[in-house]
Amino acid sequence: MKAILVAGGHGSRLLPMTNFTHKTLLPLCGKPIIDYALATIRNCGIEEITIIGNRFIDKIRNHVGDEVRYVLEESPRGVAAALQLAREGNEGTPLMIWFSDNITNLNLRNEVRDFTKGAVLLTREVQNPEAFGVAVVENNKIVDVVEKPSSPPSNLAIGGIYLFDETFWNRLDKVENSQSFSISDITKQYILEGSAKAISVGDNTWIDCGTPEGL
Repeated sequence: MKAILVAGGHGSRLLPMTNFTHKTLLPLCGKPIIDYALATIRNCGIEEITIIGNRFIDKIRNHVGDEVRYVLEESPRGVAAALQLAREGNEGTPLMIWFSDNITNLNLRNEVRDFTKGAVLLTREVQNPEAFGVAVVENNKIVDVVEKPSSPPSNLAIGGIYLFDETFWNRLDKVENSQSFSISDITKQYILEGSAKAISVGDNTWIDCGTPEGL
């Protein structure tokens, strides 16, 4: 399995802190946010990592080093376009897709080791599910995902960390041009096929660092 850390975009929700540095380099308890994500990814046994970054990608490289691959998103054109930038070298293999705002101490080593087909989605209970993609659950099984619903069907948010099999890119090709693309357009394909598995973070830490309040 390889990992893609999505760290592009403007970081506009964290302005003015992101005027001069990348959001993943902002400090949290004395360490840049990106250190937590990379530590969890590497703890899963994943060695090949691609980071998608914006105009501050050189600052990320200076901090992280050359053990990972870097892809520059010259201008933000959405999640689908950013992911396509990292396609080369990441085809034909299972993937961990990690959106860089997220920090968790959940140990995914066993999930990564045993992963073969389908998709694994991480869920957590939140107080404001309308701000997230929300799981629709029937008989203790995820049957759909609703993106930022005004009337949430549950309080289970789908977090920004996913495991996908090698069919991920073909699935992305099918939906990347949809007017309001989100990663849920891909996870729904797996869910409808019955090949998606949801894992609850439970009592483990999960922090969304994408807003000043969250950080």
